[in-house]
Parts: sequence; structure tokens; C-alpha cells
Amino acid sequence: MELFAGIVLAGGRSERMGRPKAELDWRGDSLAEVVCRTLETAGAAPVVVVRAAGQDLPALPASVEIVEDARPGRGPLEALAAGLRAIPTATERAFVSAVDAPFLAPAFVTCVVSAIERNVDAAVPVHDGKPHPLAAAYRVSPTLQAVERRLGGTDLSIRGLLDDLRVRRLEEADLLAYPRLRAADPQLDSLVNLNTPQDYEEAASRGR
Repeated sequence: MELFAGIVLAGGRSERMGRPKAELDWRGDSLAEVVCRTLETAGAAPVVVVRAAGQDLPALPASVEIVEDARPGRGPLEALAAGLRAIPTATERAFVSAVDAPFLAPAFVTCVVSAIERNVDAAVPVHDGKPHPLAAAYRVSPTLQAVERRLGGTDLSIRGLLDDLRVRRLEEADLLAYPRLRAADPQLDSLVNLNTPQDYEEAASRGR
């Protein structure tokens, strides 16, 4: 597979969790470190972590690049722009992950990235009818252009961005990519996010 980058969005307010998700302990490491190492294991280089201005982060691998939102408080779209701008111009694709994805699997990452083919700007997993744009892969240049255009408007939703891109939806109707995705991650646990303390406790209890 051609080189691809990884982007981890770590600057959310974590209001429902009540504490920064990036710092949550996950079996001896922080969630941020777990997601970064998963992306590196999948082959992502570089891995870029986007934080809010002044946000403290736990210790991360030395290879990880840390950047900040250019304009704080504008949600994941602004963070995505910061991450995409940090990627070397020769790198054409990037996998984007939220920081609260403890079960993200390297095979899932590579499967999603490989689904970006000619005439596709984004490969987005869909589960139970719900797209997951923060567990998806993007072609860097057209996505950054679309993000910057959308940042000039009023709709800053990350799902709204998908309307501006040529999206390959990785769902049952995709008879080529979807079986591969299920083989890589049979229960699609890579799509699990931790939004509340209850989510965290339930996820942490697995395998105990």
C-alpha cells in the first residue's frame, strides 16, 4: 500500500465524559497513545495529533507530530483542517480517527484506506445506516480544499463535509470492500467511541 498518514482528533471538550478523553487510561496506556500506536502499526506515517490550544496531552510516541487548532472552538472540521495541513504534500491519503477509539484495529485502518480508489475522495464506514466520518479515510488535497470552503460558511458539521466529496460508503451494498471490512474487524469494534463514563466502564470491562 502507498504511504498514508494518520490524524487523531484529540481536542474535543469531553463534556459528557467529564474529563479529557485523550488522557483516559486504557490498560496501562492513555487512549491517545493507544490510537496513535494503532495507526503506526497499520503503517501510517506521519501520525498527527490535533489538540485544542493550550491542551495538555499525555506522553505520546516521539514520532507523533502535535498541532493545534488554528481557531479553537469550531469543532472537528477545524481540527481536521489543521491535521490535513500538517501532512507532507507527497502523502495522498489519510485515515482520520477520534481519540476515543480504544478498539481501533490496524487491519480495519488499512482496509478503509485501501478503499480509496480512482474517483473517490473519502471511504467512510457505515453501520446500522450511520456513517462514521471520524473512522474514515480521505484523499488529502480535495478534502482540505472542501474543508476550507466549508469553514467559510455556517455549516461546520463533519457529516456535512461528506456532501462536498466523492464518497465511497463502506456498507453492505459495497460487495467488494464491505466483506473485507468485516473480515478485518468482524464486530466493527473499531467504530466504538467512548462518550460517557458508562461507555468507558463498559468498554474497559471487556476481557477482564
